[in-house]
Amino acid sequence: MPAVHGGERRWEAEAAPGMAAARPLALLVLLVLGPGGWGFADPPRDSLREELVITPLPSGDVAATFQFRTRWDSELQREGVSHYRLFPKALGQLISKYSLRELHLSFTQGFWRTRYWGPPFLQAPSGAELWVWFQDTVTDVDKSWKELSNVLSGIFCASLNFIDSTNTVIPTASFKPLGLANDTDHYFLRYAVLPREVVCTENLTPWKKLLPCSSKAGLSVLLKADRLFHTSYHSQAVHIRPVCRNAHCTSISWELRQTLSVVFDAFITGQGKKDWSLFRMFSRTLTEPCPLASESRVYVDITSYNQDNETLEVNPLPTTTYQDVILGTRKTYAVYDLHDTAIINNSRNLNLQLKWKKPPENGYIHYQPAQDRLQPHLLEMLIQLPANSVTKVSIQFERALLKWTEYTPDPNHGFYVSPSVLSALVPSMVAAKPVDWEESPLFNSLFPVSDGSNYFVRLYTEPLLVNLPTPDFSMPYNVICLTCTVVAVCYGSFYNLLTRTFRIEEPSTGGLAKRLANLIRRARGVPPL
Repeated sequence: MPAVHGGERRWEAEAAPGMAAARPLALLVLLVLGPGGWGFADPPRDSLREELVITPLPSGDVAATFQFRTRWDSELQREGVSHYRLFPKALGQLISKYSLRELHLSFTQGFWRTRYWGPPFLQAPSGAELWVWFQDTVTDVDKSWKELSNVLSGIFCASLNFIDSTNTVIPTASFKPLGLANDTDHYFLRYAVLPREVVCTENLTPWKKLLPCSSKAGLSVLLKADRLFHTSYHSQAVHIRPVCRNAHCTSISWELRQTLSVVFDAFITGQGKKDWSLFRMFSRTLTEPCPLASESRVYVDITSYNQDNETLEVNPLPTTTYQDVILGTRKTYAVYDLHDTAIINNSRNLNLQLKWKKPPENGYIHYQPAQDRLQPHLLEMLIQLPANSVTKVSIQFERALLKWTEYTPDPNHGFYVSPSVLSALVPSMVAAKPVDWEESPLFNSLFPVSDGSNYFVRLYTEPLLVNLPTPDFSMPYNVICLTCTVVAVCYGSFYNLLTRTFRIEEPSTGGLAKRLANLIRRARGVPPL
């Protein structure tokens, strides 16, 4: 039994023999708790914040941006760190070994279309991008740069080992340090891009393993590979930089930001509908925050800027909103805090739903996406065009490879696309009076007109001739001919040897002369020879 004497905790020496093994365990618990006594453990020096920003785009698509920020109040290059809690050990050792000041690495598939989607939070080029600031204590920057790229290649399962002097530059105007920097000597900066790097699941899996909760809890449960890569844009990045620990910046902390941005297409993922939900985008919903995160929030951009004057409705209703100027535009966000027990419903499930409410109007764009080898595209628009104006309608498409049985007899001529149809009510220059359809000429009663102020016309464009890659159809013919010849020669000879019957014939006496002589003797009545 424990006893207190003079304000000190001590253990009595009297104990049963069966409790002899319990004393080392109690001593171990005291050592773990520290010399301060029970419940006086040091507070953690690292923290985690996770957030998801959902932004409906003017084009009808929706963008989702994940950010996971791990902050560690430690000077890795001065302190001998051996224990890691939230900060990934693999990246912490890189900072210490290669004397890194900043590291920025991104893997991107697709291109962010600012014209249609607006400015992104952080844009990255297609492929793989790596730029690093080294400390001024590094003597051989090129050697450290080469070794670092090889190590990162192994960590993220990428082709960063192909970075060498042929694709490495030292910028002097761009790529300033994003964190604390005493000087900007660009000799310690290296930048490289691999535009042909293909981003796939092998890059996403190690990226998720760097998260404190991996993909088991919190916002990271939405990071499902088959949904993230079935998008119009995918970009994942890792940013490491030193930041101020306090307002006076007397000491520094290391910040790791893992960002992931995707854009879901309204017609590919959303099946032509502009209404979205977490389940439609990620095939999953949120159930709980990451237990290691101090903040876990979801932001939904509810700023009304839709080009069709539609209003956005979110369900469930947010408890709070956040307003700020983001990238030069005032934005309003609906905030959902996963640590708020009222956010998660009784079924421990949060499925945010975004619905566009259309104003009452007579027209809307109708689009029916095509299905491969089943049905074509259909696009119908009801618009009002001003006089003396030019309207241009463009559609993005991808060329598909046809099966060899789907080519026409003259494939080099190309393939025809059906003409477009333009139906319009044109204002009439002269007001026409109503006429009797039965009494009027046939050419004047084809299209009914409600009044005489306008008349109906239907126009067609020319068919579009598209050239597709055409295979060499002579090659199958050559292969067939060669194959048939080989089969005929080899199989015919073998079959002839198996089915032929061989006989031994005795040589006959005489020959042609003897038979001819006997024929003459028989005609003369002389006995044959």
